[in-house]
Amino acid sequence: MVFKILKPIDFHAIISLLENIHPASKMRLLAFARTSNQGYIKHLSAPHRRQIMFDRRTFAKVALASTTAIIAKNYSLAIDPVKRTGKPLIKLSLAAYSFRKYLDFKGANKPTMTLEQFAEYASEQGLGAIEPTSYYFPDTSREFFPKYKAFCSKLGLDISGSAVGNNFCIPDATKLKEQMTSVNDWIERCSVLGCKTIRIFAGTVAKGDTEEKAKERCINAIGQACDHAAKFGVILALENHGGITASADQILGLVKSINHPFFGVNLDTGNFHTADPYGDLARLAPYAVTVQIKTEIQKQGQKKEDADLRKLVEILKNVNYRGYMALEYEANEDPKTGVPKAIEELKKLVV
Repeated sequence: MVFKILKPIDFHAIISLLENIHPASKMRLLAFARTSNQGYIKHLSAPHRRQIMFDRRTFAKVALASTTAIIAKNYSLAIDPVKRTGKPLIKLSLAAYSFRKYLDFKGANKPTMTLEQFAEYASEQGLGAIEPTSYYFPDTSREFFPKYKAFCSKLGLDISGSAVGNNFCIPDATKLKEQMTSVNDWIERCSVLGCKTIRIFAGTVAKGDTEEKAKERCINAIGQACDHAAKFGVILALENHGGITASADQILGLVKSINHPFFGVNLDTGNFHTADPYGDLARLAPYAVTVQIKTEIQKQGQKKEDADLRKLVEILKNVNYRGYMALEYEANEDPKTGVPKAIEELKKLVV
């Protein structure tokens, strides 16, 4: 649903009167308020999108009618866990980030591996999918992506997804728009590759800003990006990746504020540095549409340790996860020796 505001309204004053509104709902409405003076507000929870014109008095009546008036008629402001039928089905993929030391072309040294060679390596490991991260595409022309998809197809490889580096917390409107444009561009490129998902990030709070304001901008930006992704059949997966998604409570606060059929979570098993990372991952797992599995985990205040891969896979099976699980190797051992060992162990666990 899109709300178009005819005149500026003090939404914060109105929303503050709603004593019993769910925190996620209030966050969503505050996100609306932040964009009201720009003329448009996104409400991504409605099952059918339509345009509604509101003046000051109309909106005030709707808001002051309490939470029921806002969430009525199934206009839920909280996303539900992913509904899956059948038994768990975990399909292995390999993230190009695992070979960043060989693929990175922005550093002082030239890359010693191409994306084509990365695909061949994955094929040699007996995998059926790869995740070629956007950072390692030296060519972003229209011509390259169909060619790379065909190259992978001939190797029997699906392209499970990709990732785009973004920061939706940026307070500067011009810079935030640039971030959104970049995400939209990669949505279109990845749709050509046949990606099912794209990993996106929330970002970090800028100096002088507040987390509440950063969340509001992030929620609105993700909603708009999901609308664009819907046109290309790609699901955007928000990753637990520090910043305003560092804890389970933080990312769940965002996730439950965005109800969109083309939105979900990328469950990164190595990014919760909390007292109980396994427990936090279990809380987030029901919303996962894709997974990055890592061979290490780090509890709060402790050094990195080997991850309990069996336990991580069980967390996914317990929520009946059906989808790709990409190995993102970050351990100190060279990936050319560490990745094969991790893949062989994971193959045994996912059956």
